[in-house]
Amino acid sequence: MANNNNRDGKMSREEAGRMGGEATAKNHDKEFYQEIGQKGGEATSQSHDKDFYQEIGQKGGEATSRSHDKEFYQEIGQKGGEARGDSNGNNGKMSREEAGRKGGEARARQRK
Repeated sequence: MANNNNRDGKMSREEAGRMGGEATAKNHDKEFYQEIGQKGGEATSQSHDKDFYQEIGQKGGEATSRSHDKEFYQEIGQKGGEARGDSNGNNGKMSREEAGRKGGEARARQRK
């Protein structure tokens, strides 16, 4: 393991953070992290409005579209359709799975 000490013998901020994170991980379980994540999400929702979430959602979507191909969108569309289920009572309507697949294909075409 590399030691990121500065010339004056002090630990770097990066090294201190890594070591602190490792120590915390040894002392806490999955439920601890779920609880602090939930608290952080609640605090964020109280201090930010709809525009904030729209902006970060758009940025995330753009980043995802740059790093994934057509097959990725087809796969997640198919999985989403399967998760939602299709009761075969479509009344001639497109299944959710088919809609997800077509949406993934359309999104992939937009990227080209």
